[in-house]
Amino acid sequence: MFAIPATATAADTASTIEYSGEKATDVLAELKTKGRASKTGYARTRFGAAWADVDHNGCDTRNDILQRDLTNVIYKPGTHNCIVKSGTLDDPYTGKTINFKRGNKTSSAVQIDHVVALSDAWQKGAKKLSKARRTQLANDPYNLLAVDGPANQQKSDGDAATWLPKNKSYRCNYVARQIGVKAKYSLWVTKAERKAMTKVLSSCPTQTVPEDDSLTGTDDKNATSTNATDTADTSGTGSANASNSSSAADSGNSTGSDTAATTPDTPSQNAEQSTQQNTQQDANVYYQNCAAVRAAGKAPLYQGQPGYSTKLDRDRDGVACE
Repeated sequence: MFAIPATATAADTASTIEYSGEKATDVLAELKTKGRASKTGYARTRFGAAWADVDHNGCDTRNDILQRDLTNVIYKPGTHNCIVKSGTLDDPYTGKTINFKRGNKTSSAVQIDHVVALSDAWQKGAKKLSKARRTQLANDPYNLLAVDGPANQQKSDGDAATWLPKNKSYRCNYVARQIGVKAKYSLWVTKAERKAMTKVLSSCPTQTVPEDDSLTGTDDKNATSTNATDTADTSGTGSANASNSSSAADSGNSTGSDTAATTPDTPSQNAEQSTQQNTQQDANVYYQNCAAVRAAGKAPLYQGQPGYSTKLDRDRDGVACE
């Protein structure tokens, strides 16, 4: 569980209750039912720097999730067992087995989905959370799954009333996880969403809310390291990519840019995040090509930063002009 900052709001404090292991129907009954609020004011940056290293293990959140959800993992050499080069995913959304390989044309086969989409969360209570708490929500392993890319894009920022996994055997677990996330972060559900969740859980009345296990990013039970001599991660691959956002614009959830490709090594994650925060103050920057980005001293350029565009991000991993 993440620690609540000293500046936490009342909504932040209320979300620290532990719901893991409780019946999903009971937790659902505790969630408030309200209409969807306006999306006005929503932006990916409202949820902090993308893929922040919130657990301070030296790897960005995206790589943490790949390490957790993939088997037979092989790491990119020289990255201190952080950047996932390849692995196997038993996709929960489709039931397919996907052989992931990092690359310009292959990374998008596996993407990282926010189980509760960020824009959906914004419209159902997250707007009232502190910036720190929203950053936790965006990077919380409890709300993240490595999944089939096309399914992730199809879901977009839908809730249970508009999208459910094609793999029906996973729907109970999926809905229960959404309920757990919404309870953890004091978010509400709409009337249609509650109805859809209730219908799914009617087929599995004993379904419990999944355990909210902490993620270390290093306990990869099936990992095969390509650099076994690495004993500590100092690569600082932290806050590199926009999370579950459209490759064209932030939609708040799962789309093309949320791929399994990962960020380049940087000497200091803190310096990188500071630079990102400073540059985001100017939202009108435009670069014609990567040569212009490099000439301006802004490469690599991360999604969410001024001037980023998918035109510059060929492998759609949220990092342009690497």
